[in-house]
Amino acid sequence: MSKTLKEAVIVVIYGGRSAEREVSMQSGPLVAEGLRTKGFQVVELDLYGSSATLDPIVQLQSIEFDLAFIALHGGEGEDGRVQALLEMFGKPYTGSSPLACGLAMDKVLTKRFWHGIGIPTPAYLSFVGHANADVIEEQMSYPVIVKPSREGSTIGINKATNRIELDEALIKALEYDSDVLVEEFVDGPEFTITIIDDVAYPPIGLKPAPDHKLYDYEAKYIADDTEYLLPCGLNEDDENELQMLALDAYRSLGCSGWGRVDVMRDQAGVFWVLEVNTAPGMTSHSLVPMAANYVGIDYASLVEKIAQNAWDKVGRN
Repeated sequence: MSKTLKEAVIVVIYGGRSAEREVSMQSGPLVAEGLRTKGFQVVELDLYGSSATLDPIVQLQSIEFDLAFIALHGGEGEDGRVQALLEMFGKPYTGSSPLACGLAMDKVLTKRFWHGIGIPTPAYLSFVGHANADVIEEQMSYPVIVKPSREGSTIGINKATNRIELDEALIKALEYDSDVLVEEFVDGPEFTITIIDDVAYPPIGLKPAPDHKLYDYEAKYIADDTEYLLPCGLNEDDENELQMLALDAYRSLGCSGWGRVDVMRDQAGVFWVLEVNTAPGMTSHSLVPMAANYVGIDYASLVEKIAQNAWDKVGRN
């Protein structure tokens, strides 16, 4: 490209109409503010705005921009549809390709793929339309984790320790997606690893307050009593193993630009990959800014780094 990024106009796309709209509405303005702090020309676009009937194609065509910073979470903002639309417009964007986003967003497809190539991920069952609790009890032991296949931010996810909780969790998951994933519960600490420009950052250990069964939506975005461990508490060898596993899982899906990988460790010390997020949260509670800050990258420098990576990638193609 003949322009430099400082000469370009960056549109920060946020909002959307997924269950994660509220999170995105926090991320987007912060990203825009950070970019402006670094001297970039920024316009903001609330995809769909206050009406789910707005046409995103018309919205995108109504503004002039050179690069899209995608701060959408969940739904069409993270499953590859917006990325594909931007590619049709010939506009570069932050994050992974449509195919990688779609694969990472679908937890069932991701787990099938990982099982095939040997990435360690918890045992699971999947159901379309109707989840059979009898089959789950026959093939799995409590506790189990029940989640919609294509949601993020732990929306619709619940832990079940008995049949009553299982039935309730299945109903809850089906409110968000017709595909339901039932996963073996890993009893142990959870870690998250930020990846930017194919570099794994120091893992963060996640320690929700005792009254939270899981590192759930409330623990992520609302509660102030969740502990974030940096350093994460692992020894150097285990931390390196965790970072390499996260990179392997991320790269296996074809992800690029930036993302975040969530991993559990069981009582035997084995790491299990849960999922890859291709458009992680960028709120005041979010983990990617926390990991970057730990290595000396403030919020504004972080969003500049992500945007510059996307801009440079176009020049390399």
